[in-house]
Amino acid sequence: MSLFNKLIIVTLPLVPKFLVYIFAKKYIAGPDLEDAVKLITEFNSKGICATIDLLGEEIKNREEALQVVASYREVLATIVAHKLDSNISIKPTHLGLKIDKEFCYQNIRDLVLEAKKNNNFVRIDMEDHTCTSDTIDVYLRLHKDFQNVGVVIQSYLRRTIDDLNLLIRHKSNLRLCKGIYAETREIAYKDPEIINYNFVYSLEKLLASGCYVGIATHDEKIVWQALSLIDKLKLKKDEYEFQMLLGVDEQLRNIIVSAGHRLRVYVPFGKKWYVYSVRRLKENPNIARNVIKNIFGLK
Repeated sequence: MSLFNKLIIVTLPLVPKFLVYIFAKKYIAGPDLEDAVKLITEFNSKGICATIDLLGEEIKNREEALQVVASYREVLATIVAHKLDSNISIKPTHLGLKIDKEFCYQNIRDLVLEAKKNNNFVRIDMEDHTCTSDTIDVYLRLHKDFQNVGVVIQSYLRRTIDDLNLLIRHKSNLRLCKGIYAETREIAYKDPEIINYNFVYSLEKLLASGCYVGIATHDEKIVWQALSLIDKLKLKKDEYEFQMLLGVDEQLRNIIVSAGHRLRVYVPFGKKWYVYSVRRLKENPNIARNVIKNIFGLK
């Protein structure tokens, strides 16, 4: 990583929010649900599906969590009304996990049930390591009664292979990603090569076992390895999908879609965009670098 990029990461907390928004707006649909609908309608017209994420996390009171449930009900109804090819992604701490695990479970269950009525799907996002066990527990409870729910596994965690061995027994629907939360070495691998090895190992293990996998990556080497596994296992196009974040490597996204593979874009919206945007910028400070160059006319 360049010195300039390191400087961006260190100074991000000091940057005024309006400047962060300039850097980060390509990662979010906008503040309102209508912004997400407009964007997804355009994606759908190009054969790209989506998952909608209402930005927010770490809810501190029950009333706010229940409001999030109501907002997601509106999202699900809007998907139906606009005939969008989209599901929803939710964060457990946004629905009360840090308040009470059972309360969170009931909130997610309500949304899974609502989604089922409309033949839709709920993806439970994975947050930092303090949430991993509880998130998997909540998912497995739901999976006993519902097939329209899935969870996320992160290849940078040291525990991931053990989690996969558990989830494979349930033929789980999983999004596999590398992971982005700041974790200690005791919790997560730090070497990018090991994280990639664990991603590919996990992917092969899941696909070979018949699990449906959302292959969430922007790394073209990983995309190639995924495609080689898909060919090796002779998988059909409805047995997996690729997933990418909004605003990241749109050219690679279009290449994957043009090759006939199903691809889903993660479309976040909402007024609580700051924490998400800072996390994305820390992951890819080149975005901020390019904006700064454009502002000041640098080459």
